[in-house]
Amino acid sequence: MRNVPLSSGRRPWGSLLLWGWRLEIALTVSSLIVLAFSEEIGSGGPAIVLALAALVLKVRPELRKDLARHMLENRHERWIHGAFWHCAIVGRNGDVPRVNRSAPLPVGRRYLISLPPGLYGEALANRCPELAATLGVREVRVKALPQSARYVELAVIWSNPFPQSIASPLLRQRHTSLWQPLFLGVGQDGLPVSIGLPEHNLLIGGEPGSGKSVALSTIVGACALDPSVHLTLLDGKQVELAAWSLVADEFVGSDLDEAVQALEGLRDVMDERYATLMATRRRKVGESDPEGLHVLVIDELAFYLRGGKKESRERFAELLRDLVSRGRAAGIIVVAATQKPSHDIVPTWIRDLFSFRLAMRCTSSDASDTILGQGWAHQGYSAASIDPTLRGVGYLLAEGGTPVLLMTPYLSDDDVDELALRSFEQRGGV
Repeated sequence: MRNVPLSSGRRPWGSLLLWGWRLEIALTVSSLIVLAFSEEIGSGGPAIVLALAALVLKVRPELRKDLARHMLENRHERWIHGAFWHCAIVGRNGDVPRVNRSAPLPVGRRYLISLPPGLYGEALANRCPELAATLGVREVRVKALPQSARYVELAVIWSNPFPQSIASPLLRQRHTSLWQPLFLGVGQDGLPVSIGLPEHNLLIGGEPGSGKSVALSTIVGACALDPSVHLTLLDGKQVELAAWSLVADEFVGSDLDEAVQALEGLRDVMDERYATLMATRRRKVGESDPEGLHVLVIDELAFYLRGGKKESRERFAELLRDLVSRGRAAGIIVVAATQKPSHDIVPTWIRDLFSFRLAMRCTSSDASDTILGQGWAHQGYSAASIDPTLRGVGYLLAEGGTPVLLMTPYLSDDDVDELALRSFEQRGGV
């Protein structure tokens, strides 16, 4: 929905009510005019006029759809305006927020709201539970718009946005391009949520059984189905990523020293790419460049940061920090996951280097903040509050944004095997 200028003139309640019924009033007045002039046009005139109008609507379905849409929008505007008045949500001069336009959502409807003087977005957001109860809906949410503080988007959610599971679109795709937005799940408003992995890194955390591994499979599957992507897989549990070993440039299990060697090799690749970029006067690896993206996936980060010898752990941590901090322009992407999101496992200096963070259900608000960042739980974005029965649901934090609750697609073991085999064939495997 776009932001458009609105009139700032005050509209009393009486005129506001009449304006909400403007379409119905126009139709009624038109009918009365036809009846009033019935004597001049004959006794059968009104019936003929109304029949012609009905005929026009029948043969012009686009007009009929426009009329139905306008009537629906008018009804929704009156509904929202009435809720504002019932909840006494008014500005300094007694004006209520105005609905500028609306659009359907898969699980409800969203409205572009202009705020009267004296009312601001956060104040309206604090009244969401009251509005939801007044409207008799599941939930009402308010989102600020960066273009202007005068406008907010109000989403009215009627039904459950999170079904038992979401089918992965990867199952219908022969191949992917990691340069295109990656579908990560469905948000609370029922709309798809996508991220762009190039020049970004992703950190995933959550307790066992929260759906973290399935979310990781979605990422790896999208990478594997792009034949131009190089994959390095580190799997501390040796079973979560094993299905993708056929399409990986390198697969490492629980051997910490081998993991260190894999990171050293990837660091050398990164340095070689930077040397190539300098020689060819390029600033970063692009979609048309021959190098291609290289994705490092680490499942169970805690194993590599807390196990083995101290010198190996420290070497692993330093190499990881180097790849995450310097790898973006060289086309190196790091995706790491852990089921133990605590400060001793995921230090702040590591977490803050990840521009994307996904917190699945956690056992505590502190664990949630370990992934998302300190203070988000206090603001109401805590993965500890996620219903344990909702697997695959988590808070996604994109750089500079606000956490968004979403449900990731579900991939069974058979689905993963099918995608891995398809990826192997796409890459020329026999």
